[in-house]
Amino acid sequence: MGACLLFAFNILAVALGIGIAGYHFIAGFDWIDALLNASMILTGMGPVGSLTGTAAKIFASGYALFSGCIFITVIAVALAPVLHRILHRFHIDETDFKGKGQ
Repeated sequence: MGACLLFAFNILAVALGIGIAGYHFIAGFDWIDALLNASMILTGMGPVGSLTGTAAKIFASGYALFSGCIFITVIAVALAPVLHRILHRFHIDETDFKGKGQ
């Protein structure tokens, strides 16, 4: 479970780094404002600063979509060991999902 949580944390760190870099270099935000905006988008809270340029708006749109995918991925990676244990607890394997006579 620890390895999965570490992997999920690394995914979040990389995604946050992409957002910080994009907001800093494309939108022209200071580093701390870029961190704030990237964190807020990544957690689904919404943007904080206003975007003025077309490139910044396009980046923010793409980053918002990317963040949604990252959220789903991190939840799946973090919960995979728990769900695996539940399947083992109830002795469920792939033969339980096959139809009769197969």
